[in-house]
Amino acid sequence: MHISLKGKTALLTGSTKGIGFAAAKGLAEAGAAVVVNGRTQEAVDKAVSSIRESVSGADVKGVAANAGTADGCNAIFDAVPDCDILVNNVGIFGPKDFFEITDDEWQQMFDINVMSGVRLARGYLPKMKDRGWGRVVFLSSESGLNMPPEMLHYGFSKTAVLGISRGLAKIMSATGVTVNSVLPGPTLSEGVASMLQDDVKERGVSLEEAGRDFVKAHRPSSILQRPATVEEVANMIIYACSEQASATTGAALRVDGGVVDSIA
Repeated sequence: MHISLKGKTALLTGSTKGIGFAAAKGLAEAGAAVVVNGRTQEAVDKAVSSIRESVSGADVKGVAANAGTADGCNAIFDAVPDCDILVNNVGIFGPKDFFEITDDEWQQMFDINVMSGVRLARGYLPKMKDRGWGRVVFLSSESGLNMPPEMLHYGFSKTAVLGISRGLAKIMSATGVTVNSVLPGPTLSEGVASMLQDDVKERGVSLEEAGRDFVKAHRPSSILQRPATVEEVANMIIYACSEQASATTGAALRVDGGVVDSIA
């Protein structure tokens, strides 16, 4: 299968590193004009330069804005009035005891993980519908189905994303616009790597070994028995953004290594 997105513009939130960066690089390799987003100009410039260096002829630019706020989303709209592909990737996570999670932390999780995608979809979907073509991908998580007791606020936000994605797919019915969610499982992104650093230092093991041990201890239902790479997750995102995915909509596309114990 050859995926070509030449002539399409793709905006990816939270794409200066991790899964978002891998997806931005992959979409640039597929020929899309890519817009990288992050909170700081320094991080955005670094990501843009990295993609240009690794993808010959890449059409890539950046927008520094906090997509987790209404003002940040408005700044993105000002810089990128229209796009063909929207990847709502930006998100935060972190373990915390339910009884210690403050109201402000619940609100922050909701604003960044949920409302960023709501605001941007609300702004970009009408033009996609008018053109008769568009792709919207929300980054959910296996935690949206397999609720993690160690970070309930995160799992809740990813369940909300699943509901919004499915509902928007119905709203876009028969328009040529697809809306899907991608559900990664444990993934060896920079954020997860940082979370595992104490274990790496204390036990003197490699990051990969610490990742495998984490999966076995905390996601024992995993069939893969290791974290995915960011590129493995990005491959699913890129497919969902492609012409070839025209009959895939309203779907929850799992890249969880089989963590969710379901045959569906």
